Amino acid sequence: MTTTTTTETMPFVSTENFLNEWLGHRRLTRRVIEAFPEDKLFDYSIGGMRPFAEMMKEIIDIAGPGIRGIATDNWENASGFDQHSLNKEDRTKEGLLKLWDQSTEVIIAFWPEISEARFQEVVLAFGQYEGPVYSTILYFIDNEIHHRAQGTVYLRSLGIEPPAFWNRD
Repeated sequence: MTTTTTTETMPFVSTENFLNEWLGHRRLTRRVIEAFPEDKLFDYSIGGMRPFAEMMKEIIDIAGPGIRGIATDNWENASGFDQHSLNKEDRTKEGLLKLWDQSTEVIIAFWPEISEARFQEVVLAFGQYEGPVYSTILYFIDNEIHHRAQGTVYLRSLGIEPPAFWNRD
């Protein structure tokens, strides 16, 4: 006699909690942008690193379009990992924060369209990077954290106390 046992697989974290964790990082990164003096946000650099605004434009170009691509499987017109430049009208702190907020709104709008099963599927993000959806999203988040840390170093070098890294409220 053979007995078969079926075990239901539960995700480590719910999709709602996954999104909320990311949104906490986005709130913290927004505070780092806000902490920059406007005259340093677009031009200040250390050791050959890009100015913080360029790093943030990269995150803007990846996050919203990336989630839209994952949700719709349509990667057309998604700038992704291409050149990250700001239009003249966006080269202010206010303009950059506006783009940041719009990107966050895209994430929130498209997130519910990603099914639980979709997180396990393999995608070719931006037509270049193949991997499971959950891993691709973790890359988006890791990249944001990495660049936020660079911004934190910039702020400290300018004598500005950065927002607490642990406070994502």
